[in-house]
Amino acid sequence: MDYFISALKQYADFTSRTVRKDFWLFYLNYMVFNFLIYTLCEVLGSFLIFAVFFIGMFIPLISITTRRLHDTGRSGWWQLLTLIPVVGGFILLIFLIQDSCDDNKYGAKSKLRWMNLP
Repeated sequence: MDYFISALKQYADFTSRTVRKDFWLFYLNYMVFNFLIYTLCEVLGSFLIFAVFFIGMFIPLISITTRRLHDTGRSGWWQLLTLIPVVGGFILLIFLIQDSCDDNKYGAKSKLRWMNLP
């Protein structure tokens, strides 16, 4: 849950880097919340809560994906690949799965976040 909250706190940071573990743990939490809220909305018959959640999470999701792409040495604009039907999402997934590259124009190679925790 710490990964999710720390990513939300950095929702406006489109310049730094995010290691693979931080990205995927944020995304896992996002998908769990997405499923739970969708199920709740299905039971209640109103999708207003889901719409608010989706709109509220849009910028943080774009932000952390941009930082993850920076960690692989790519620009955040590569997210536009998702506009290409079928293959665009797969190509972006391959980019997001790749290991971090060394120091690049987006900053120094990030250390694993859990190594810095008290």
